[in-house]
Amino acid sequence: MTNDIQLKNVTSAPKAAPQKKRKAASLDRRKARAGWWFCMPFIVGFIAIYIPIIFDSIRYSFSKIKIVSGEGFTIENVGFANYNYALFENPNFVRTLVTGLGRLAFDIPAIILFSLFMAVLLNQKMVGRAVFRAIFFIPVILSTGLIESIDAQNIVAEMMEETEGIASGTGQSTASDIVSAMDVERLFANMKVGTELVQYVVQIINNIYGIVNRSGVQMLIFLAGLQSISPAIYESCQIDGATGWETFWKITFPMISPMILVNAVYTVIDSFTTDSNTVMSFIAAEYNQSSGQEISSAMAWMYFLIVIILVGIITAICSAFVFYQRRD
Repeated sequence: MTNDIQLKNVTSAPKAAPQKKRKAASLDRRKARAGWWFCMPFIVGFIAIYIPIIFDSIRYSFSKIKIVSGEGFTIENVGFANYNYALFENPNFVRTLVTGLGRLAFDIPAIILFSLFMAVLLNQKMVGRAVFRAIFFIPVILSTGLIESIDAQNIVAEMMEETEGIASGTGQSTASDIVSAMDVERLFANMKVGTELVQYVVQIINNIYGIVNRSGVQMLIFLAGLQSISPAIYESCQIDGATGWETFWKITFPMISPMILVNAVYTVIDSFTTDSNTVMSFIAAEYNQSSGQEISSAMAWMYFLIVIILVGIITAICSAFVFYQRRD
């Protein structure tokens, strides 16, 4: 009798497991459906609004628009003529493109390094830490939306930038001559470093205002990554006698390497699409000219391909050094 009871218990025990799996699967499906509903406004807007615009932009880049009096316009396919004109006949597009890419090659590493440095500092325990974090994020709010448009049309601020600075007797503004005042070139000359490094530091210092304004989001991402590191890891490093320098390069830096990849991609896209970008401004000016819609579409798509290629290269390089923490 006892053997029959034991056999019944053994055979009936595994039946509870499929019910738990079904419940877990049902919960996952509900979460997935909630995520799709959350993304549905963007998906509908992208399909209904953005895809037709993208299709028309591609078609215009390979076409020539002819205005017909009283009948609207006609579209004639011209192949790669618009791309050929932008690359080989327009004297300013390639020069503006190369200049813009060179400037961004200096700005993007500086933004990432500055935001990482400030995030490490603001992650320390100190009085007024929240206030300092808010102060460094204020430029992000002031440089977006309506406030950015107002600031772009602020004639008074533009006049002040042209007239303020150290009085040099030349009638020119010395607000951008911070490097000369600090004599950084002579400092680096005494350190016997290359002229390329001197020029890089000079450009960073002269563009420090723009770098600070564009580092707020990256700083928050780095702060989130730093706060996700377990304090027990740092405690074990202190017990083993590791210095702060060793702890940063062997613990902090590898643990936030995924955030470095995210910030690198974000900074590239943000820098290449901002209104202050010289290439974007040039393409917009070309669009506003007569019969410039086709040429500007071709320029925009070439610029888009360059951005995608650079994002792919940066992602491939950074992915080789990214460390992902296993949470078993």
